[in-house]
Amino acid sequence: MGAQGRIDEISGVCPMKKLLMVSLVVGALAACQPEQEAEPVVEEIAEPAPVTVANGTPVGTFEVTNADGTIGTAVINADGTYSDSDADGKLIEEGTWAVVDGKTCFTPTTEGREAMCFTESAPGDDGSFTATPDEGDPVTVRPLAAT
Repeated sequence: MGAQGRIDEISGVCPMKKLLMVSLVVGALAACQPEQEAEPVVEEIAEPAPVTVANGTPVGTFEVTNADGTIGTAVINADGTYSDSDADGKLIEEGTWAVVDGKTCFTPTTEGREAMCFTESAPGDDGSFTATPDEGDPVTVRPLAAT
């Protein structure tokens, strides 16, 4: 009998068949191994930039001093709305605001009030700045601490 037909005297199986069976068993065991889990992908979500007026001052509540010395309060909100009140807290004007061409512009929804845009100076050490309207006298604006 040639080498191909030779049967292993101990097991009674042809060596080629034995090799094939061992290969199948090893392959089956390898297939049963759990897949390695991929590393989770962590997406970095950037913090949204703070909403600011044209000179970079964050929105919030401000004391506004007019050229004649009268004082009021302006509340500029991140959602694009604003309101102006007098020293007694009476609402004078409200509407929407946006930064347009490097200026902070206010569009009132209050009847009889006109839209205005302001050019703002850089904020000082205390955060205050001068806002000069396209027409009219400048005002001094000072951020109030959040309550």
